[in-house]
Amino acid sequence: MSNSKNIHAVTFDAGQTLVELDTAFLATRLAERGADVGVARLEASTGRAWGEYAAALGAGASGERAWKRFMRCLLGAAEVAPHPQPRAGMRGVDGSGDLALELTEWLWSQQPLKNLWRRPVKGMFELARELREHRIPVGILSNSEGKLRVLIDELGQGDAFDTITDSGVVGCEKPDPRIFHLTAEALGVEARELLHIGDSFEADIRGALGVGADAIWFNSAGFESAPLSDGRGFEPVREDPASDPRLPTSVPSVRRATTAFELREHFCDLGLL
Repeated sequence: MSNSKNIHAVTFDAGQTLVELDTAFLATRLAERGADVGVARLEASTGRAWGEYAAALGAGASGERAWKRFMRCLLGAAEVAPHPQPRAGMRGVDGSGDLALELTEWLWSQQPLKNLWRRPVKGMFELARELREHRIPVGILSNSEGKLRVLIDELGQGDAFDTITDSGVVGCEKPDPRIFHLTAEALGVEARELLHIGDSFEADIRGALGVGADAIWFNSAGFESAPLSDGRGFEPVREDPASDPRLPTSVPSVRRATTAFELREHFCDLGLL
């Protein structure tokens, strides 16, 4: 069993871990492009879209390609349609163009300027601050577009973290071992001394285990199905780093949490709080 003697720093993923997709903000942004979709339909379609995202990562897609596959699926499933008074130049879905694809490309270009993942996940920023109060170095380790620090500062949470590692800045993304080592170095520890929390099994969990770190799968919305495991319980299992961290020698069984409260219980069990 892992314990705090092996864990000297904690890192959090950003999207769907610290912040989640703000569907109301997304609907507003789509309206700017003459597209109409209800927030309720967006919310109802996220499960299917996250399944596509997980499948893309599992197939080795880059963060950008997985993001676009997620968004195109989300907009298609939510039946985004041209507004009754659309903007000039916006094509429809009647054979003149793929509206979901066009909107996805535009949203991706806008993501560094107006990040759609901006709704704080309840209790998570508070939990990060509590760890720091207990003198645990805390960082963010995220596949993002290069402006993550700006977003965190905009949300008033910049002082909650000792470092923020943005794949769009450092030039590598999870599950690449390099991004874990870069973050560990910034926190003054070894990569194997990290405890990483994230929502993506492929990028976060397998990536962390691939460098010998511990991990907790924060599957708050339940969008990603648990992979088959030959282990029992929810304790992390240690495995030799694989040449490709997406393809470990066996499917690990890991601690899981769906809320900040459950995550805090894990931290207490590990002796961190």
